[in-house]
Amino acid sequence: MTEVSDKRIYFASDFHLGAPSYKASLVREKKIVAWLDHIKDSALEIFLVGDIFDFWFEYKRAIPKGFVRLQGKIAELTDAGIPVHVFTGNHDMWIFDYLPKELGVQLYREPISREFFGKNFYIGHGDGLGPGDRGYKFIKKVFANRFSQWCFARLHPNFGIWLASKSSQTSRAKTGTDDEKYLGDENEWLVLFCKAMLEKEHIDTFVFGHRHLPLEIKLTPTSTYYNLGEWINYCTYLEVSSSGTELKKW
Repeated sequence: MTEVSDKRIYFASDFHLGAPSYKASLVREKKIVAWLDHIKDSALEIFLVGDIFDFWFEYKRAIPKGFVRLQGKIAELTDAGIPVHVFTGNHDMWIFDYLPKELGVQLYREPISREFFGKNFYIGHGDGLGPGDRGYKFIKKVFANRFSQWCFARLHPNFGIWLASKSSQTSRAKTGTDDEKYLGDENEWLVLFCKAMLEKEHIDTFVFGHRHLPLEIKLTPTSTYYNLGEWINYCTYLEVSSSGTELKKW
């Protein structure tokens, strides 16, 4: 049994389950479940920071098929008293009450601040933060609109889920390629966002997903930005303990 002093906080994001194919997604899902099983004895809390699914929409009486291994493992963790925190991302912003009700997770739609081991953390998926990307920010407002969600819910699940899956085929996750490059501090929107926040308040550690690159960037001598990467190419996660913070690969 792991002692309380040895407990850790874990962060991962951008599983994009469902992409680029059922077969590839299933292999990745089993890998994620194996990782969760590995960390369960040492986990104080687990944060899944957005885009768990490449597409998700909850109808009143239906959800997308699949992903039962991950859902079962999360339920097992929360039943064991381990808090699991889920953030909506740009691919799965239509998570509503199913995961909190059935799996016992805590759901967030906006970034949050938390303190671990005497350090303050700012945690979020990362989409729509920082300057630029006005097109996406507009689309996000449309998708977050209750009337837009009501209209989509009027589509039959067979058609609605098929349509959404088709529209997602041009995304980075669907291609399955590793073509993301670091653009430099002056062009990385999340870096600019972090620096702007630091002008207002001190934050020891920023944790984001969305960018699909595992990154550890020293913003100041006492502040660091971590991007969690993704699980199609990198399979990276963040581990936080009393002895420090480390970006790891599974």
